[in-house]
Amino acid sequence: MRSGEKLYIWQTDDWPNWRYDLSVLALPLAEVSHAQGVLLGRLADVGLILRDQSSLATLTEDVVKTSEIEGEVLDAESVRSSIARRLGLDIGAVAPVDRHVEGVVEMVLDATSRSAEPLTAERLYAWHAALFPTGYSGMNRIAVGQWRDDADGPMQVVSGSVGRRKVHFEAPPANALPVEMARFLGWANTETGEPALVKAGLAHLWLVTLHPFDDGNGRIARAVGDLFLAHADGSPRRFYSLSAQIQRERKDYYDVLERTQKGTLDVTGWLSWFLDALGRALARAQTTLDAVFVKSRFWQRWAGTPMNARQVKLLNRILDGFEGKLTSSKWAAIAKCSPDTALRDIAPLLTLGILKKSPGGGRSTGYELSD
Repeated sequence: MRSGEKLYIWQTDDWPNWRYDLSVLALPLAEVSHAQGVLLGRLADVGLILRDQSSLATLTEDVVKTSEIEGEVLDAESVRSSIARRLGLDIGAVAPVDRHVEGVVEMVLDATSRSAEPLTAERLYAWHAALFPTGYSGMNRIAVGQWRDDADGPMQVVSGSVGRRKVHFEAPPANALPVEMARFLGWANTETGEPALVKAGLAHLWLVTLHPFDDGNGRIARAVGDLFLAHADGSPRRFYSLSAQIQRERKDYYDVLERTQKGTLDVTGWLSWFLDALGRALARAQTTLDAVFVKSRFWQRWAGTPMNARQVKLLNRILDGFEGKLTSSKWAAIAKCSPDTALRDIAPLLTLGILKKSPGGGRSTGYELSD
């Protein structure tokens, strides 16, 4: 970036006076608000146990997917165990949890369950420290729990190999961050007149643009967006995941961010994309809720059938959306038992009609739930 050249929105003369065309956003705002109401209304008609299960499924997906966006793969069972313990939910045997999983869970739950509390620098520092408990990002030592200092050069978002790098974005210099973050936090904690969903979209964009930390900026920006969405819902429990939707539309997400950050302070385009993605997340949440109901009805139907812990564990894995073909060898690996024991577990479930053999055959037999 040449001296004096203005490439990014934070360099414009009227930064950060965000502008948007509310007439363009009126329809998506109304559609998303209606979808929120339908989802929350449906949840109000079910029991506490089903609401807890739906929230647990959503939060698990949210934590896993917000890390996947950054290229980190977390064990879903460990995430689920960590969330269940913190919410006081009994899910039976729990998976071991490492401190990195715990850190991401802490951040997401703090953002959503304490959405009415002020967003402060200290709170953001705590989130950042939770994301990087060892003080390292991969093999690199980073400054944890403080704004970046640009000791190794400007904060840039780049792609490509060495010698062929493409700079997609460069953040404001570190020496501007104290003033910039104070301005952002002042806006975040003040009633500024925007519709609540618009404010969530602006908060996400604003923090991504500032990129205040050495690493973890995307996850923290999404957590800030979730905080404002939870505030808009008036509910500390999450029943839809925007992070999961962003992961499903990851390329489009980065493309619209890059266009926005190289454009003007009229961010109608970004907000339109944000609201549309939010609408798709809410539609997906209805599918998640359907799956929770199916799981509940399944266990109500088979409540009187004796099963061992391995059978219960594997049936729950199938009900939660087992990916790929479930074979006896996969059963043995997941249940940590011998192949012969796996076959003995499967046989009575076939006889009872709980499982059936998958169509297609192949070198090994697959199994799935009966209709």
